[in-house]
Amino acid sequence: MTETIRASIYDYPRYYDLVFGSDWKAECDFLQACFDRFATGTVRRVFEPACGTGRLMFRLAKAGYDVSGLDLNERAVEFCNERLARHGFARSAFVADMTDFRLRRKVDAAFNTINSFRHLLSERAARAHLQCVAEALRKGGLYLLGIHLTPTRGRPSSEESWSARRGNLAVNTQMWELDRDPVERIERFAMQFDVYTPTRHMRLDDELVLRAYSMTQFQQLVDSVPSLRIVETYDFHYEIDQPIEVSETVEDVVYVLKKV
Repeated sequence: MTETIRASIYDYPRYYDLVFGSDWKAECDFLQACFDRFATGTVRRVFEPACGTGRLMFRLAKAGYDVSGLDLNERAVEFCNERLARHGFARSAFVADMTDFRLRRKVDAAFNTINSFRHLLSERAARAHLQCVAEALRKGGLYLLGIHLTPTRGRPSSEESWSARRGNLAVNTQMWELDRDPVERIERFAMQFDVYTPTRHMRLDDELVLRAYSMTQFQQLVDSVPSLRIVETYDFHYEIDQPIEVSETVEDVVYVLKKV
């Protein structure tokens, strides 16, 4: 019998980490390649706003970086800190709002790779976030921001599904569009986790509300924060030697922003 729960996917960090953690190596390799190629000077201190479970943080810590991060979800932050501690690192994630934070020390780079930025539902909130990140970065530092753009030519993607497994735990994931408001630039998606263990099948239902960006709208947002500029763009294949040109049909983009 399937047990169905209506709740936030972020309140189940073990399942969330499995679903979104499978591509960690490609992301980590890409982040480090960008640090080497685009940052001015050496990157040692890195920061992740909306860090969630810290699926990349602890791996970057194992690679020798000094890591920290923030998230609004207390359960995700606790999961992240427990994992850091298990691997011998400081519990460096903390609960905070990604639109209103200040770090004690400036960092060399920051990253947010899986669309969490779009949870900020107004232009004011998005700009406040970029301004906080810019203030946290030292001059010549980087912010690597992954975002799903809305194409202005062609039909945008409206559904996605994938699966992940770790030991006896398997999660099948589906995400599909409920509606979109092009005037208010708000998109709503249903998100469903089907969680399987040897003795249980649980279905977790959630709804995600995200702000939409065309390539022009995102460019205008970055232009409104004078201390950040776009130095390169990539897709979600994370190939450091294969940058892309963002066009009216492109959806998945990693922007390499630099503090000037």
